[in-house]
Amino acid sequence: MTWSFVTPLVMLGVYTFVFGIVFGARWGASDAGGVHFALTLFCGLIVYRVFSDCISQAPRLMVGHRNYVKKVIFPLEILPVAALGSALINAAMSFCILVPLVLAFLPGWPVTIIFLPLALLPLCCLSLGLSWFLSSLGVFVRDVTDIVAVLLQALFFMSGVFFPISRVPEKWQIIMKLNPLVHILEAARSTVVWGTLPDLRWWLATTLLSFLVMQLGYAWFMKTRRAFADVI
Repeated sequence: MTWSFVTPLVMLGVYTFVFGIVFGARWGASDAGGVHFALTLFCGLIVYRVFSDCISQAPRLMVGHRNYVKKVIFPLEILPVAALGSALINAAMSFCILVPLVLAFLPGWPVTIIFLPLALLPLCCLSLGLSWFLSSLGVFVRDVTDIVAVLLQALFFMSGVFFPISRVPEKWQIIMKLNPLVHILEAARSTVVWGTLPDLRWWLATTLLSFLVMQLGYAWFMKTRRAFADVI
């Protein structure tokens, strides 16, 4: 539990120094002392960490639980759900740090925070769907773990964790907005840090896409699970 608090705070300090002080990144015109930048960055890190924790574990879930795979009566599909639940608990602890800081350093009370669960709904669907797909694929293609690690590192810098999308040249913004994580991060920041409601159109589109990914990932997992025991 202690590391659940310490780890995000240490990473927040490092990223704030590098991007906020060294590179002078800002989210708003008035960002005295970089406090607004740090809190906005922290919110993005929390949300991205949920996705990263789920996806990075997924390719090894079935291989790492061989005993469960060989038990016919064990519902293997709950393993990705358990991983998501663990990531959400860690995120809740981090939000317990973030919210008091927002109330202490930023003006006003962000009553929109009550909409945070809705903002995170597409994140849960997307993470779960990809986890089901990758946990199945990891049984048959063991190198998928290394591929996922590279992709997660690329997404970390291409999802707007460190910068607002408005700073990206306009011709590249369209490409970046195809990434659902961009809109999920923006929705979480809107409700917790900025005190505004997420863009409803993008939220609906991202939620529908994430729900579709979840359904397809689950269908793929249930179709391929019969071969897990033979391959492992």
